[in-house]
Amino acid sequence: MEVSKLTVEYRNDLGKGYNRKLRATGKIPAVCYGQGEPLPVSVDPVQLVRALDPIKKTNTVINLTIANAPNATGEITVMVRDVQKHPVKGTLRHADFIRVSMDKDVHAVVPIVLIGKAAGLKDGGILHHNIRNLEIACTPDKIPAKIEVEVTALEMGEALHVSDLKLGEGVRALADAGTAVCSVTAPRAEKVAEVVEVAAVEGAAAPGAPAAAGAAPAAGGKPGDKAAPAAAAPAAKGGGDKKGK
Repeated sequence: MEVSKLTVEYRNDLGKGYNRKLRATGKIPAVCYGQGEPLPVSVDPVQLVRALDPIKKTNTVINLTIANAPNATGEITVMVRDVQKHPVKGTLRHADFIRVSMDKDVHAVVPIVLIGKAAGLKDGGILHHNIRNLEIACTPDKIPAKIEVEVTALEMGEALHVSDLKLGEGVRALADAGTAVCSVTAPRAEKVAEVVEVAAVEGAAAPGAPAAAGAAPAAGGKPGDKAAPAAAAPAAKGGGDKKGK
């Protein structure tokens, strides 16, 4: 396994003010975590990008040399755990390293690449790439650049799951074994699902239920308004007792 090399410098000063001055010189603040107290360092962002494998990216194992390091901690093995970028310019502003041991498992996220053309596509099926990245655990030297999945034999209505993936020796998936990686479905099923979804949305957005059958809307009202209560009918002409003279 090829290991990249990178030199950083231990920094005693901390705080936002110092970080602004540091970035003005072309370097960025960084921190090395794991196996003891975190080590604050500064690093050249251009050199950091060059140290990363173009395919493995943050899964690259780096032999980090720390200039002016205390306690004789001058050389450690690390991986990049996280980077922060400028929201507009996209330039690196901060980096986090994590110390690793070549004989202990680490967690890494690896892209999944589908290879071939699924047989179900000939019958009009639709291929779904359900998960595009997989979290795995293995020693740093066994982290694959990618996981290739052969889909040529995948027929209509079939799926490949995490349990079907061919991982290298010593590499284990951290996702549930029954998780579908990819699948081929019939277009009719897709259409039905779409119609049901649209109907549900339109139903939710429809106005309130209409008034009960036979009930007339109130004068000047709109369909669906509650009907006004009927006025009391007048007494029949001549009805009722007459007063005596």
